Amino acid sequence: MAPVTAVATGTVAAAETGGGRALTFVLFLVFIGITLGITFWARANTRGAVDYYAGGRSFSGPQNGTALAGDYMSAASFLGIAGIIALSGYDGFLYSIGFLVAWLLTLLLVELMRNAGRFTMADVLSYRMRQPPVRTAAAVSTVTVSVFYLLAQMVGAGALVSLLLGIHEGETFLGMDAGTARTLSIVAVGALMIVYVMFGGMKGTTWVQIVKAVLLMFGATVLTLLVLAKFDFNPSALLGSAADSSGKGQAFLQPGLKYGKEVADDPWQTVINKLDFISLALALILGTAGLPHIVTRFFTVPDARTARTSVNWAIGLVGAFYLMTLALGFGAAALVGRAAIVAQDPAGNTAAPQLAQAVGEMAAGPIGGEIMLAFIAAVAFATILAVVSGLVLASSTSLAHDYFGHVLMFGRPRESQEVAVARFSALLIGTLAVVLAVIAKNLNVAFLVALAFAMAAAANLPAITLSLFWKRFNTRGVVAGIYGGLLSSLVLVFFSPVVSGKVDPVTGQSLSLFPLGVDFHLFPMENPGLVSIPFGFLCAVVGTFLGREKADEQRYDELSVRSLTGAGSA
Repeated sequence: MAPVTAVATGTVAAAETGGGRALTFVLFLVFIGITLGITFWARANTRGAVDYYAGGRSFSGPQNGTALAGDYMSAASFLGIAGIIALSGYDGFLYSIGFLVAWLLTLLLVELMRNAGRFTMADVLSYRMRQPPVRTAAAVSTVTVSVFYLLAQMVGAGALVSLLLGIHEGETFLGMDAGTARTLSIVAVGALMIVYVMFGGMKGTTWVQIVKAVLLMFGATVLTLLVLAKFDFNPSALLGSAADSSGKGQAFLQPGLKYGKEVADDPWQTVINKLDFISLALALILGTAGLPHIVTRFFTVPDARTARTSVNWAIGLVGAFYLMTLALGFGAAALVGRAAIVAQDPAGNTAAPQLAQAVGEMAAGPIGGEIMLAFIAAVAFATILAVVSGLVLASSTSLAHDYFGHVLMFGRPRESQEVAVARFSALLIGTLAVVLAVIAKNLNVAFLVALAFAMAAAANLPAITLSLFWKRFNTRGVVAGIYGGLLSSLVLVFFSPVVSGKVDPVTGQSLSLFPLGVDFHLFPMENPGLVSIPFGFLCAVVGTFLGREKADEQRYDELSVRSLTGAGSA
């Protein structure tokens, strides 16, 4: 089935109608009202650091597993991956596979960290090391990784709200041009996430993520069933229609359209493209266990058994969701069409809402289209708010608990002081994320997440793994591993085609952060993981052997017992 031009046109047109906007805003307001109610209820029931940082450790396995899935299924998953699949076919689905396979490593490491820690990743890393340098390094890494991940969610928010308000280039909205209106939408989402974290803490954030996960799974399931029903539940028909509509033919269903491209008469570039794909895969698979907001979520359960149950629930929900992204992406390619998707957002971030509009119109006319668009858009909006709240909370917790509490206050702060600093930190981090998201608002959100994963794998994974399993590991090794992995990722990204020098061979337009004519890229790959992850491990090992500090074998034995059994942990 070729893309239906009338439907694709109606996708945007209906978003501009008064009825469609009214319905969408009503759903938005309902969700915001419910989540703000949860937030202020949580504020009234938050009485100390354990409540603010870990929700009182009162959540059950299914509750925390659902919240964990809600934390992980981000705007990049729902908007970015669907968009990449819609525009790049088979290669886009590799994101889904990478995110899902990553849970195998996460299942091992994060449970051990939960048993050995209290509130943050640094609690584990500093257990047998000198506290100030390790906690400082961990706080720097946590904030940096979280901010990059936040960018993806905020960029997705701007693209989504632009679609709903009918904001297009060359037009005005309430006297504002398209760029200004999109910027203000990012600011509004940022303000909401700051309120959630400052007032709700972990209790409020967890319940917001649970509500969001239920809505997202329901919305994705409905959308998947409607897409499959359009093709008589025949996946082959869906894939064939998507390939026909993509303009790429059967290449749309085969590897190499986006990653690992073969370049005629340029074997060097062909090798670089294949290495770049391996680099991306490494980052997606190894980065999950090092994501600060994923680690923090496991401290909300009372014991190791509940933590394990959380992972099992999360794996089931996440696995089902990423399978459904296949139907969402190929469905958008088949029923909306590449031209309509790119016209609304060149990066493809609005493919899922546009698909909702298309299948709704096919099923029940314009009213059905407006209802589906409004519902899916509200779900995507809920997704963004829930994930950004978790990210900001992880960052503010690390700054307050690790840096303020254990570095500046020498491990003896008053709980009220530490929580107050955490709330103020949420304001600062949220503001920084908004500013950076405005700058990077034209990049694909799934790619921004890949950068965050690469940094998490390079900076945090070596320190976590060696702290748990290498008795000789010491303070200098932790610090060298974190800073080495983090700085190498940032430097390689800065000098990569992502920032400058990448040009669309067809249109001649810049595909980098900097405009056409600015080219200072030295590193040929877009994803730094293939170099930065081994470099992070190398720095950790070299730093350990260069350090004069003798390993505390007794503390290592205690950490091993705690990590395996949970005995003596908080």
